Amino acid sequence: MKALVLDAEARAASLCEIPEPSPNSDEVLVQVEAISLNPVDPLYVQHPLAKSGRTIGSDFAGRIASLGSNVQPTGHLKIGDRVAGFLQGASSVNDRPGAFAEYIVIPWDLVWNVPEEMKLEEAAGVSLVALTAAQGMWYRLGLKAPFAYDEGEVLGEHPEWISNRLASGGDPEITNFFIYGASTSVGLHAAQMVRLSAKASGKKVRLFGAASKARWSMLKSEPYAYDFLVDYRDNDWPGQIRRASDGEGMHLAYDCISEDDSVAMVSSTLSGNGRIAIVRSRAGGAWEADHLPTEPVYGAVWEGLGEEVRYQGFTIKRSLAARKFAVDFYRWLGSAAGSKLMPVPSRLMPGGLKKVVDDGFKLLGTGKMEERQVSRSEEWMRPVSAEKLVYRL
Repeated sequence: MKALVLDAEARAASLCEIPEPSPNSDEVLVQVEAISLNPVDPLYVQHPLAKSGRTIGSDFAGRIASLGSNVQPTGHLKIGDRVAGFLQGASSVNDRPGAFAEYIVIPWDLVWNVPEEMKLEEAAGVSLVALTAAQGMWYRLGLKAPFAYDEGEVLGEHPEWISNRLASGGDPEITNFFIYGASTSVGLHAAQMVRLSAKASGKKVRLFGAASKARWSMLKSEPYAYDFLVDYRDNDWPGQIRRASDGEGMHLAYDCISEDDSVAMVSSTLSGNGRIAIVRSRAGGAWEADHLPTEPVYGAVWEGLGEEVRYQGFTIKRSLAARKFAVDFYRWLGSAAGSKLMPVPSRLMPGGLKKVVDDGFKLLGTGKMEERQVSRSEEWMRPVSAEKLVYRL
């Protein structure tokens, strides 16, 4: 089969022929029909953590081709079912293969059923970013989730998060929630999840966000329905947020960028007992900040795979609670209730696997958000904003 394989020495990936994998007893074999790109995909090709020969890539959607010996066919998991999920690819020191291949294997309970009304190209862009948002909103900050999961086990692993539950459980009559990077794929899911939490809890939420003015019209509309937006390019946007909340500040915040000074600036909008979740770690060097009012809550989306994750210089321990949360989340996502979560708009890119590196990786870049520069004339090579780049296989 064909796969995009890392050449760590050359800091590149190329299309290669490799053996088709076979599922272990608790895995399923998926014939991949669409993949979606995330910034980590080109980042860790250009700055490799993994060894050469590893299949890269994270997000996929396709059809179940075979079941492991312990996986029993059910009404929602059988050969031919349309499913989606994500793998870690080359985004760590671990040697697990990624998703940018014609066939992949994955634990049976870490895929979700794609609703009939959703195209596989749309579903391919959901799994990683939606779980990232769900971990931030529900698992870490403690907003009420629209599905059941073992919150006691989560707090048993992370007793320091109990205060997050108290903050979000809420003394305030109306909770002020701020999302920085509101038009990112994670941010677009997070806003919907804030609204779902408000509905599930019966509490009122005022949703504040920072994004380019070009996206304000979309963000003020359903299903996001922001109450107040600022332009992240304005130097005084934190002040605008504080003034818009009548000086009360933000009770909860989610920094979907977590680069350079964003964590400090988002933290400056918080109320006295406010809490902030982030998507990139201090230990990884994405940002630096001193004298924050509260230490941000961080965790990697990879925790949902239930495996230890090794980067350069630090390790994220295996978390059974995070894996169980991912299983419960994906079960909900594949249900009638979860299907109401709207996917990020997708841009279908031409050329399949062989054009991922030349086109998609060029658009996403290998650095920070402000460093993405492309000077090519093809229509599909326009700058990326509020959408996912998707390839058909």
